[in-house]
Amino acid sequence: MSKILTIGEILVEIIATDRGDGFRAPVPLIGPFPSGAPAIFIDQVGKLGQQCTIISRVGEDDFGYVNLNRLEADGVDISGIEVDPQGTTGSAFVRYREDGSRAFVFNIRHSACGQLSLNDKTRALLDECTHLHVMGTALYAPSVVETILAAIESIKAKGGTVSFDPNLRPEILGSPGMREALTTVLSKTDLFLPSGEELFLFANAKTEQEAVAELLAGGIKAIVLKRGEKGATYFDAQQTISQPGFEVEEVDPTGAGDSFGATFVTFWLAGKEPSAALTLANASGARAVTKAGPMEGASTQAELEDFIANTARKQA
Repeated sequence: MSKILTIGEILVEIIATDRGDGFRAPVPLIGPFPSGAPAIFIDQVGKLGQQCTIISRVGEDDFGYVNLNRLEADGVDISGIEVDPQGTTGSAFVRYREDGSRAFVFNIRHSACGQLSLNDKTRALLDECTHLHVMGTALYAPSVVETILAAIESIKAKGGTVSFDPNLRPEILGSPGMREALTTVLSKTDLFLPSGEELFLFANAKTEQEAVAELLAGGIKAIVLKRGEKGATYFDAQQTISQPGFEVEEVDPTGAGDSFGATFVTFWLAGKEPSAALTLANASGARAVTKAGPMEGASTQAELEDFIANTARKQA
């Protein structure tokens, strides 16, 4: 059985309860919720019963233990998470605007996970893993980029695979070396999971079909293009498969793409047909948006199958 690894930020999310543009005046807040794109991803993997782990750091504070307790409860091997007694766990404050978009204030780069590096313990953990999932949000600091690139080389050297979700936030696009790191990761990627227009950030082509063909010709084995509530499309050299989304009432979209990716990667590695993996992943993303908080809508396989059986799909 493969063991899935991810590397990157663990943080808490604090959510404004009313809508508006940012945090320049006092607003009511709820939280802390366990969060961080790699943490959300690996929590959903663990919830599906798949062996998995994460390499990260948290402070020895309540925000750190909020995450450690949730990840361990959902089946994630947390031995690769260093608890820094002098550090502070990262945070993200989020407020929804009237149009549904989000304004974030992040504290990641100077938090405990901003000083991430491999040590003897995490190198030994890396040896247990056969698949690495990279989130673009994790490429926020030079030490983290170094750690991820070293892990990619280790995984690929023993015949393992890499999946990559760019998951780009405007707030981090200006990070030094971000573009170079994204390009390097893409060159080692087997399964690519962009959302919408992210597809064109890595291709010269101007149409979706041409961009997919360009990326597949570059060595990527498969692409899953996430389309939000409209579902997703799978591409490889032989086939294109589209699956519609599901009708749900959205409460909080944060983490839906991470849950989708975790579910698809888990079943793709298990050898499930792409169409079936897409349906389960769409269900996972849909369930995720029905709860406030990034990890609160994580699903077991039984919950996904029950949801699919009882929830109507959107019309493509």
